[in-house]
Amino acid sequence: MEERNRNNDIALFVRESRKKANLTQVELADITGVGLRFLRELEQGKPNLMTDKINQVLLFFGHTLTIKSISDETRRSMGS
Repeated sequence: MEERNRNNDIALFVRESRKKANLTQVELADITGVGLRFLRELEQGKPNLMTDKINQVLLFFGHTLTIKSISDETRRSMGS
């Protein structure tokens, strides 16, 4: 079984933003055009979700996935 991380940045952002907007998962799925199962898996931190669908949800809150440079310190800790 794949490991999920409910506390990854995207899962936390979506879950907290949805709650601040006073929306249920069903409502957010309908508004953003993604399936309820997808949204639940996103909030649960399922790995390997499709980025275009993640962006559909993030765009509702005025955000999008972006590429971010990591610091040299972070690279060293990752063994690069």
